[in-house]
Amino acid sequence: MMYENIDFNSIDLTQEPPVSEPERQYYFIAKCRQYVKEQEELAGHPLTAAVVTFGCQMNARDSEKLSGILEQVGYTLSDSEEADFVIYNTCTVRDNANQRVYGRLGFCNSMKRKNPHKKIALCGCMMQEQNVIDKLKKSYRFVDLIFGTHNIFKFAELLCRMFESSGMIIDIWKDSDQIVEDLPVERKYPFKSGINIMFGCNNFCTYCIVPYVRGRERSRKPESVIAEVKALVKNGYKEITLLGQNVNSYSYGFPELLRELDKIEGDFRIRFMSSHPKDASHELIDAILECKKVCKHLHLPVQAGSDRILKLMNRRYTTADYLKIIDYARSKDPEFSFTTDLIVGFPSETYEEFCETKELIKKVKYDNIYSFVYSRRSGTKAAEMEDHISDKQKGLWLRELLLEQREVSTAWLSRFVGRTVTVLPTGEGRTGADYLTGKSDEDMIVEVK
Repeated sequence: MMYENIDFNSIDLTQEPPVSEPERQYYFIAKCRQYVKEQEELAGHPLTAAVVTFGCQMNARDSEKLSGILEQVGYTLSDSEEADFVIYNTCTVRDNANQRVYGRLGFCNSMKRKNPHKKIALCGCMMQEQNVIDKLKKSYRFVDLIFGTHNIFKFAELLCRMFESSGMIIDIWKDSDQIVEDLPVERKYPFKSGINIMFGCNNFCTYCIVPYVRGRERSRKPESVIAEVKALVKNGYKEITLLGQNVNSYSYGFPELLRELDKIEGDFRIRFMSSHPKDASHELIDAILECKKVCKHLHLPVQAGSDRILKLMNRRYTTADYLKIIDYARSKDPEFSFTTDLIVGFPSETYEEFCETKELIKKVKYDNIYSFVYSRRSGTKAAEMEDHISDKQKGLWLRELLLEQREVSTAWLSRFVGRTVTVLPTGEGRTGADYLTGKSDEDMIVEVK
């Protein structure tokens, strides 16, 4: 990657910062190094920093970028919130996620009273909401730096502003068409990694806040993605997950990207998420089946089995449309692996409509489902809908759904008994100390002695 060839110590800080990116951020990384050294002398010890991540894989990937820059400017990374600098990378998919962050801030405030040199930053999706910013300015004045999802690439520049100011720095962009890569990154694992191929979402599902906080869709150029994957493979990475709110709407053609990545030499495999059914195509299924390095598995979130509920959700497909994709894949490979997301208890959903979701589980035969009770999210259209289902009722339906899935998957997964599968071990198993756990190409959890 370009930044790996940069000698930050040789950057002339007497000159004005460059206008173009990412060169501008290289300049501020070099400048930040001086500020961190000065702060270390005042503190009398090497400075530590912790990045606390809430939410999805996109947030986890953003946190790797933040960690990489923190390390480059001179911080020692820590897992403790007692670090000299703590940054909370926030999620706002559900209202209770916001409350968790406010709780953490109360804890940090007491620590900051004991250590006045401690710095606290907030970033991520939650910061894109104006009511959150208003609350932080009023009740959490001890926070040093606040920024959102669109200008995370400016982190080094914002760090400099934080060191140069005695007050709260707020830098929130409502939207952006900029994509700036080639910045330092500290990947969590040395054998697998997610990489962004696109950002934002244009779908506006009525239950989801993401398009409002992540902005409109914008895609990285294929050559940039291919170069990053090649670098990871060269460094020994075995699993690469392509990330986007809806990878199927990748501007330069997602099946074509999969085929290009499949040509890269090396022993590795490719996953991707998330995939929207309205944009899933026969070409995508063909690419998955024909590419040797692409996992033979598709996570295809259906959300509900009732067409009326799908329309209320603004999903823009019917169950018949969805099943066409399933049927096409199974016509090519009768054992093709599918997983999905399901929401139980959407506003005005009836028990009969809930039963349609159970029927869909039986028709598709998912390897696994990720199911959630509907959670009202202020700022979305669904939050304004009438006839919300009680928490008790949603809980009962969820339990019923999980029992149905257990029965279906127990029978369906038996197709793997006696078969050899490829597994990437990722940690210790639950069976015992002499076991490892990992996932197969089909996204099954497997324990290996």
